[in-house]
Amino acid sequence: MTIAVPSFNQGRFLNDALTSIFQQDVPVEVFVMDGGSTDNSIDVIRKWEHRLSGWRSHADKGQAAAINEAIARGRAPYVCWLNSDDWFLPGGLVALVNELTANLNVPAVYGRSWNVIQHSGKRVPIWVEPFQERRLALRCIISQPATLIHRSVWEAVGGLNEELHMVMDYDLWWRLYKEFGPLRFMDSFVAVNRDHEATKTKTLRRRHYQEAMTVVRKYHGSVPLKWWLAQPYAVWFKSIIR
Repeated sequence: MTIAVPSFNQGRFLNDALTSIFQQDVPVEVFVMDGGSTDNSIDVIRKWEHRLSGWRSHADKGQAAAINEAIARGRAPYVCWLNSDDWFLPGGLVALVNELTANLNVPAVYGRSWNVIQHSGKRVPIWVEPFQERRLALRCIISQPATLIHRSVWEAVGGLNEELHMVMDYDLWWRLYKEFGPLRFMDSFVAVNRDHEATKTKTLRRRHYQEAMTVVRKYHGSVPLKWWLAQPYAVWFKSIIR
């Protein structure tokens, strides 16, 4: 499989991400797309250079563009991306590969993942559930680090929308569904999402909700009331209790 690892000044986490990939018992081609980091990221990348299929470090057009670039450089039939502050659980990639191989008629598969709070170590499951359009319109029910996609459908929909900064994954799930049908849910934990002080969904909550609501309106036709009610809570109240 082809794995894109976008990163920018995440050297303190990048080693964990790459370790979790190369400890999996599955063939991988890994491309690290670094946005011109000024921390220790290059040292970490060079540590793993002998295992990487490619890497670069320079300013780019953002996370979505970096992921598209990496996956375009690969040739494997399955693709995914792992943000440099997340990691795969042992056996997680193998489980995803087995599930997708057994279900070649679906565009992608997704499992469960944990959300780990960096400063406290608290671990809680991310809200993931079996695929339904009605439920996807209410929230993103798919956890990005826990997904695996057919390269053919990735290329057919043009990869990620590079105009989006916050919800490029949510937009992709909608496009895959609309073009190729429901994504397949696998009821197993396969990955971990790291929640820390620089996480985009924490520092840019208002923009996150604005982009997400635009995506829902575009593909579902209307924005459920839930989004309007939840936005003030997520933007203001959650920001002061975390």
